Amino acid sequence: MFTTFIGTPQSLTRSSKNGRTGGTLVSSSPESPQASVRPPSRPKRPQVAHACDWCRVHRVKCDNNLPCKNCQSRGWQCSNKGSNPNEARTLAQANRDIERLKQQVNELKEQLEEERNASNTAKLNASDSFSYLTPSTKASSPTDLNHTWDHVSTKKTWDGVHTSAGNSRQKVWYGPSSLFYFISRMNTYLTSALQQLHVDEHIQLNSVAKSFPTPDCSNPSDGQESPSQEPGKATTSGEFLTPTQEEYFLNLFWQSYHSSLLVLNELDFKEQYKSLWATPGKPRKPSALVDIVIAMSMQYGMASTPRSTTVSSDADTDDPTIAGRWYYRRCQSLLASELESPTISTLQCQILSVIYLCCASFQNMAHSTLALAVRTAQMLGLHSEPAETVPLADKEMRKRLYWSLYTVESKTCMKLGRPFSLGLSSTLCSLPSDDHTVAILAGSDFAPLGETVTWLSYNLHNTKLVLAARAIHTALYDKYSDVYNGAKGNVIYDDLEALERYADFLATTIKALDVWAQAVPGALKTKRERDGVALSTDRSPLDVERFAPLWLQRQRLLLELLYHNLAMNLYRPFILFPSAYTSLSPPYPTPVTQSHADSAVSHSMAITQIMHQMLTETDILNGWHEAFQWQWNASLTLAGYLFAYPNSSIADTVRKAADRAVAALEIFGRSFAAANSAAAVMRDLVMKVDFLTSKMSKSSVQVPDYVGGGNGLINSGAMIPTNEDNAAMQSMPVADITFCADSSNELEMLWAAMGNVPEEWGFNFGAG
Repeated sequence: MFTTFIGTPQSLTRSSKNGRTGGTLVSSSPESPQASVRPPSRPKRPQVAHACDWCRVHRVKCDNNLPCKNCQSRGWQCSNKGSNPNEARTLAQANRDIERLKQQVNELKEQLEEERNASNTAKLNASDSFSYLTPSTKASSPTDLNHTWDHVSTKKTWDGVHTSAGNSRQKVWYGPSSLFYFISRMNTYLTSALQQLHVDEHIQLNSVAKSFPTPDCSNPSDGQESPSQEPGKATTSGEFLTPTQEEYFLNLFWQSYHSSLLVLNELDFKEQYKSLWATPGKPRKPSALVDIVIAMSMQYGMASTPRSTTVSSDADTDDPTIAGRWYYRRCQSLLASELESPTISTLQCQILSVIYLCCASFQNMAHSTLALAVRTAQMLGLHSEPAETVPLADKEMRKRLYWSLYTVESKTCMKLGRPFSLGLSSTLCSLPSDDHTVAILAGSDFAPLGETVTWLSYNLHNTKLVLAARAIHTALYDKYSDVYNGAKGNVIYDDLEALERYADFLATTIKALDVWAQAVPGALKTKRERDGVALSTDRSPLDVERFAPLWLQRQRLLLELLYHNLAMNLYRPFILFPSAYTSLSPPYPTPVTQSHADSAVSHSMAITQIMHQMLTETDILNGWHEAFQWQWNASLTLAGYLFAYPNSSIADTVRKAADRAVAALEIFGRSFAAANSAAAVMRDLVMKVDFLTSKMSKSSVQVPDYVGGGNGLINSGAMIPTNEDNAAMQSMPVADITFCADSSNELEMLWAAMGNVPEEWGFNFGAG
């Protein structure tokens, strides 16, 4: 007799809930007509995911305990080193791991995007050091070092320009971020467009630096002896002040510079000044610090008071920008004896001397003085964190001094386009504090602005702004050699594809300025009318708080104007001037480059709007030399944009802003000659803009919205200058074919020289 499995209904087999169909052992004998139900099977033993090493080697059952039962009973060492406990053993577990990893990847992508959008300033600051020097730290032989520097020498650098900006004809170098470089590019375009040589000197100011080699107006080539430098001894012409006059100008310093340039403790200075008057009726003891403070105050005070007579465009010895020059000269004489053993006072004098020289338009002398101040700060150890034993007031004073120097040096080097002397890689000093306790110890009595904002907060946010701008500046110009290799042309403007990639890079880093703007407290922002936004380019009128103290109003304005000026300088290299195509193929589209050019002129218009309103409605910025220099910088950016994009959708708005810029410069011109000269130059540039725009409006060839590459000038088949023509133009005497912008009220000479220019001009955009 044999048996077999036959299927039975689930209800009879007591099958499990998982739906398995059970089977019963049924006899084939007729004596067993009904099937007997098989008892349920025994429970399945628990599965062990990972057997321990010993049980796996001996192939015995293990459990999930540690130590397992086998190892515990036999006294063996239970371990599981042979397998990864996180390793997926089943398909379901593998799928779960895959989903988990996908989620982590998505989270990391989101974090990376946030980092890019925020443009973490600390990360950008890391680029302050030269990345290509990193391999040298690993070099173990001269061969390695030579290889490193060979690599550096092959990098394509962005060459600047050599131009004469002072009294001497000697030319000095300015980098691509400087206004001088932009002027050179604009003159190159004007030379081609107007078929007349334009030299850089004709778009430069008639400042004191153009008339005299030094601020004291002495000229060594004349063979004249310098006046006596005995401390406290007035010259026959009475250059030094009486005690009452000195007190007046010292008080003016605390009302003007002190709240925006935190390098002095007011109480300490006043005590020191009082101690200098040891004998009544006798001159005070010499003090370099007192002298430079008086010189700066006289410079500002004379400029802030409009003259009763008309100011010419030629600077002379009575120009307010060199008022107090005898005090400046005596200060330098006294400092000479302190260079071997400098003090905090020495550094304070050097920083203030830099400001005096900048306001007098002696930019290169200021840069040299900055280098001396940097070394002095390092000699004093200010780049390191102050010791814990130093009193809090002195500790914070040292920090403010160092970061004030760092800020001034960064602004100057970015303005001139030159390498920095101070870097974050060698800076161990933390940023100064702005809390209420430190504000009280700072030595001045200013009202608090809120729970977390004091009169020191401006200095902190001003420093952070310069740090952010410098990080972007450094990253941008270090990136140049990675984007442009020199395969097309001599400069990046000859390779529009590279220029567009370069613009893309700036777009990823410039957002650091937006992050800074969002972090500025409301107490340091000037409100806007008509729901306008502070620290924006919406050009809405300012709503100046009527009863706010003057120092606070000036802090707010200076912070916003500096923001717009730094942003404008970062965007301005992407303004392209018209030139000819080198081929018949259409130019490479550059929408990001065009957007950056629009951003540059937007910040220029914001500066002009603010400056014009403040100069016509208030006296907050009257005589403020740095404000004038910002307006001059913005004015030339407006003119350059109009030359480059005459058919832009915002060209009409920019043209109106140019007229407003001329008006602002004329107001500054009531005080000093350089501003009068600037207004005259700007008027002539605007006339040339109008002339070229009218010529293009009559042309049948339309200017495209995009930009293209190439060199030279082209029209619709009429006039293409040859290399011989350009060479002849370059060899012609400057005096024969150019005119001084300051002495030209009409362009009759220019138009006469352009009598052979065809009516049909077609401009294309490209290298400029």
